Amino acid sequence: MTDIAFDRPATMLAAVLDAPGEPLAVRRVPVPRPRPGQLLVRLRACGVCHTDLHIWGSGAASGKPLILGHEGVGEVVEIGAGVPGWRRGDRVGVPWLHDTCGRCDECREGAESFCQAQRAHGCDVDGAFAEYVAVDAGYAVRLPAGADPVATAPLMCAGVTAYGAIRRAALRPGSRCAVFGCGGLGLYAVQLAARTGATVVALDVSPAKLERARALGAHHTVIADEAAAARLQQLGGMHACINFAPTDATWGAMIGGIRPRGTIVAAALVEKPVPVSQAWLTATGVVLTGTSVGTRLEMEELIRLHAEAPLRSMTRSIGLAEINDGLRDLREGRVNGRLVIDFGKAGRA
Repeated sequence: MTDIAFDRPATMLAAVLDAPGEPLAVRRVPVPRPRPGQLLVRLRACGVCHTDLHIWGSGAASGKPLILGHEGVGEVVEIGAGVPGWRRGDRVGVPWLHDTCGRCDECREGAESFCQAQRAHGCDVDGAFAEYVAVDAGYAVRLPAGADPVATAPLMCAGVTAYGAIRRAALRPGSRCAVFGCGGLGLYAVQLAARTGATVVALDVSPAKLERARALGAHHTVIADEAAAARLQQLGGMHACINFAPTDATWGAMIGGIRPRGTIVAAALVEKPVPVSQAWLTATGVVLTGTSVGTRLEMEELIRLHAEAPLRSMTRSIGLAEINDGLRDLREGRVNGRLVIDFGKAGRA
């Protein structure tokens, strides 16, 4: 696309968190200026994530007003000093990671999503529930020019989190993998796990979600109840159990359904502690681990996979003005698939 001048507006619409648990205030705020090393992105869409719910309830770490959102897709409209390789008009993704320290063991060993000094969009710095956002060019996601904003936005967090979890489970042809929770993340994981050649077992309390999981590649579906662990063992036991359900109620089925030397991956934010016996760990060799979004390399791999064979996801689009209704629907379980802000419905500055 031609590198054309950008007529910068003074203000933009943004959904601002002023205090924990209060409705987001959709109001005009100044358009950010890109600092050296940054891009200014005009948003076309932004996914709404369960992590946004968590931040909404707990507030910004700084205690200051914060623009939420970390699943943004838009185009570059302004380029800060010292940024090579980008042009105005390039399609770009705004992910969870804004930046990391670049110096710790995790960063140097290719595990930057576990950097304890990381800063995240919509958590530590202003995010993408706004018409414009400033992004560190080193962490911006390059997208194909024709990428559909609404369909692509959830990949920026939900998709790469599912991809990172599948990678952490080390699936291979012949593995048996149980995916707990068939919402947006779980359904991405079902598709990605099936592509590894693993046998995929989807678990949820909703028969409708299980039907969707089967349509997307699950080989078996199991209602997540007190009999789930026995059913998983009847299927041969799982080499991997991955939890995307934001509840500790899945724990019993995971430890009951895992094989010796299997891997349990925690992908959902579950605050409540769960019991584990060290004697059981010594007897089984089961690996307990967690995953946190994904690295830049994993994001590149995911975008390439998606371009070759698109991952399917149900999306429901809303305007920016509807964000509080959307957050409540997400909190109360009334969203099937992924919720996405479509800025074409919100009006422009």
